Amino acid sequence: MNNNKTKKVLLAFSGGLDTSFAVMYLSKELGYEVHTAIANTGGFSEEELETIALRSKRLGAASHATLDVTDQYYHRSIRYMVAGNVLRGGTYPISVSSERIFQALATIEYAKKIGADAIAHGSTGAGNDQIRFDLTFQIMAPEMEIITPTRDMTLTREYEIQYLKDHGYEADFTRMEYSINKGLWGTSIGGKETLCSDKTLPEEAYPSQVTATEPSTLKLHFEQGELKGVNGVDYANPVDAIREVERIGSQYGIGRDMHIGDTIMGIKGRLGFEAAAPILIIAAHKMLEKHTLTKWQQYWKDQVGQWYGMFLHEAQYLEPVMRDIEKMLESSQRNVTGTVIVTLRPYSYVLVGVESPFDLVKTDFGEYGEVNKAWTADDIKGFTTILGNQMKIYHNNQLKNGKSDFDGEI
Repeated sequence: MNNNKTKKVLLAFSGGLDTSFAVMYLSKELGYEVHTAIANTGGFSEEELETIALRSKRLGAASHATLDVTDQYYHRSIRYMVAGNVLRGGTYPISVSSERIFQALATIEYAKKIGADAIAHGSTGAGNDQIRFDLTFQIMAPEMEIITPTRDMTLTREYEIQYLKDHGYEADFTRMEYSINKGLWGTSIGGKETLCSDKTLPEEAYPSQVTATEPSTLKLHFEQGELKGVNGVDYANPVDAIREVERIGSQYGIGRDMHIGDTIMGIKGRLGFEAAAPILIIAAHKMLEKHTLTKWQQYWKDQVGQWYGMFLHEAQYLEPVMRDIEKMLESSQRNVTGTVIVTLRPYSYVLVGVESPFDLVKTDFGEYGEVNKAWTADDIKGFTTILGNQMKIYHNNQLKNGKSDFDGEI
């Protein structure tokens, strides 16, 4: 602790109204030396990051840092979400929830680096993010106080704007119709239609607009489950490959949907999103797995993949079982290598086929529905006889006792 000095607080700073208010409040009302940091998981441009840094300075922060954790986010999360084909509710690639843990981890690491006594964030009391940040901070830095003015004071937007004006800071915080959170793995959109159950987002609510009208072919090349090539171009960094798929797919309006799910607190919530790259990559990856994995590899990998996505969404990334699941997912990808061919059209796509040296469809054992090469007709007759033994015994017993599972319906 800084016994003879003003206490330091590090604020996870996005540059929005809530965190802008927090800079001023932590300084003026609580007497902290306020430092700010933004953890970028791939959703901010250089210009946006510069604007955020300037805002922090104008608000009176003692320092500001930009923490780029995009590569860590990919290597420690996204590649496992692809391996697990993670879509929450069969729809949502957990775009925002998956990045929050890495923003929290980067923030707490930087807080320790500058010797902060406390850490703060601007989450409200209504969403999942408050739990993701709080839990990570509690586990990784139990000695630090966690300060959350927006949540604890139940503030209104009007109050925060007036407070900033009263302390000499005026900015254009006009109320936007939608709250947009953009990251490498997709963009979430909340507001208006997402707050009710009978409407969906209009075209203009999506940050990306449809500009491509003619069909085109997209070829995605995977090596051991990781995207390494797009349309014949190889990428040393999968992050760049993801960005290229997003650039192409978003022109067609692919990856738009509405997610309806259960929050960590137990209430239902609706969220709009656009995620062209995640949707196309996961769909292509899943098709390649169908060609290269055995039945039981697919089955068990799907089970742990769903658990991985659920734990990640519900703030359980630091649970040790997640490292165990990651090992299984990583092992399952050793033969998931090949190219997937996709046809893109406005608002839709078609998985055409795959090219892979590990394709289990192309074998010397036979061609489905056409010809068998590894067994005879008598082999199949004997196999079928043995396969049905348990069912035959059961139904024979039922008939002896005057019973039937079908009661004459068939």
